[in-house]
Amino acid sequence: MPPVAELLGLLAYAELVAFDQMAADARLAPDLRRRAVLSEMAAREIDNYCRLANRLLELGVEAEAAMRPYVGALRDYHDQTKPKDWLEALAKAYVGDGVADDFYREIAAYLEPEDRDLVLDVLHDSRHADFAAAELRAAIAADPKVANRLSMWSRRLVGEALSQAQRVAGERVALAGLIASGGGDLSDVQALFKRLTSAHTARMAAVGLNN
Repeated sequence: MPPVAELLGLLAYAELVAFDQMAADARLAPDLRRRAVLSEMAAREIDNYCRLANRLLELGVEAEAAMRPYVGALRDYHDQTKPKDWLEALAKAYVGDGVADDFYREIAAYLEPEDRDLVLDVLHDSRHADFAAAELRAAIAADPKVANRLSMWSRRLVGEALSQAQRVAGERVALAGLIASGGGDLSDVQALFKRLTSAHTARMAAVGLNN
């Protein structure tokens, strides 16, 4: 399987799972307006999945075959990070999706323009992060004590996300090669994870959470 198909398969499955996750999280919303916002975001994930699946077919790869290697890692991540309430769901959307998007943006830099543009276009748009960030800031302003709980939850999210990302990089040599700009040097992979952690720290601070 070509390296680009490895990345598109990972992202396609991530979009498919994101749809399921957001649809479920929408039911945790405290009112219909918020439920509708998250449901709209979920619908966009399916559109993104279809675009990625179509591109895989153009490359001669069945979407299911490209996605299958990543089922275990993403399943384990979501099994370990099930939100208990609306605020935890928002933090997962803001923190978890933010780390994932940073990861995909890094790797997209090594793709040909057509595939790079596709990857960047299907990532969660700013409305998603802006909505979650605004909700988190409002919740912390209303009750500052929730910041500690959500900070601990966010640290758990990023720890689990990075753990599964390292697992994927170790299992999928072609994908690790993309991360390392073709070299596959695991030291480059570790440097990537340091950049992801740094971006995560800034993201946490932006909404009043402690890293």
